[in-house]
Amino acid sequence: MPSAVEVMYMVLIAGELTIGIWGNGFIVLVNCTGWLQRQDSSVIDIILVSLAISRICVLCVVSADGFVLLLSPHAYAQNETINTLDAFWTLSNHSSVWFTACLSIFYLLKIANISHPVFLWLKLNVTRVVLGLFLASFLTSIIISVFLKEGSWGHVEVNHEENITWEFRVSKAPSAFKLIILNLGALVPFALCLISFVLLLFSLFRHTKQMKLYATGSRDSSTEAHMRAIKAVTIFLLLFIMYYAVFLVVTSSFLIPQGRLVLMFGGIVTVIFPSSHSFILIMGNSKLREAFLKVLRCVKGFHKRRKPLVPQRILNMGRKKSTKDCLPSPRGLHSFA
Repeated sequence: MPSAVEVMYMVLIAGELTIGIWGNGFIVLVNCTGWLQRQDSSVIDIILVSLAISRICVLCVVSADGFVLLLSPHAYAQNETINTLDAFWTLSNHSSVWFTACLSIFYLLKIANISHPVFLWLKLNVTRVVLGLFLASFLTSIIISVFLKEGSWGHVEVNHEENITWEFRVSKAPSAFKLIILNLGALVPFALCLISFVLLLFSLFRHTKQMKLYATGSRDSSTEAHMRAIKAVTIFLLLFIMYYAVFLVVTSSFLIPQGRLVLMFGGIVTVIFPSSHSFILIMGNSKLREAFLKVLRCVKGFHKRRKPLVPQRILNMGRKKSTKDCLPSPRGLHSFA
């Protein structure tokens, strides 16, 4: 029987998985519905749909990893099971991070105003540049995951004694470090997001300086677009730093005896990133935000219609009482006579 901590872990993971699939599935549904209606798709829609699908895959892999670890530890100890989960996690995780980098670069090229010739060329060819980076990043993720699946990874031994003691040992210590090194490749898209953030700040600073020079006090559409893009990239960078810090701790926990609690805590924190970032993307995109608010209004109206009606007998009693109170008493009538 699972312990209370294990049950709480599974409940939290299931809740985060449900929220994450709902948010990312909403992004996929709205954009695919728009494609069917318009018979056309934009670059931003392709990136958002691909990002949402990769996030759903990340959520499913992390949740499956946690459930297998708790419910079937001997199956988890098999080398083939670990390699398969690691390969799927690497593919979905790298794709997710790279697609976010593509989204940040798209924001940068569409919003920022920088007079450098290279940036101007990229800005004029934004569709080709972003789609090329998108395809290259996806192929890179596939290659890394295949290499991870086919590589030699060592064996993890799990001893389960009286449902109390769990010990995780790696017979080949370099395997854990190889996993860390492979996934540190995701720092390249992180660096691209960081560069996009710095260039957006630089462009906003120049634009604000020009606004002050021309004595324009109110914010214009360009300033608002800069601020929205900077907020979106900043939140992603903070979540990404937390995500990968926890990942490094979780990967190192295989080398630490009694690392089960570390793995469970890391799994809960890791799922926060793909679950919460979907709602940030929804509120940062005008089309998704309008569709989301429309859904909320429909849900609110549905709950209002489902409210239990006051029994008609109580209403009639209230009406009779109020009518009786309004009539003057006989004594009052005699006083007027």
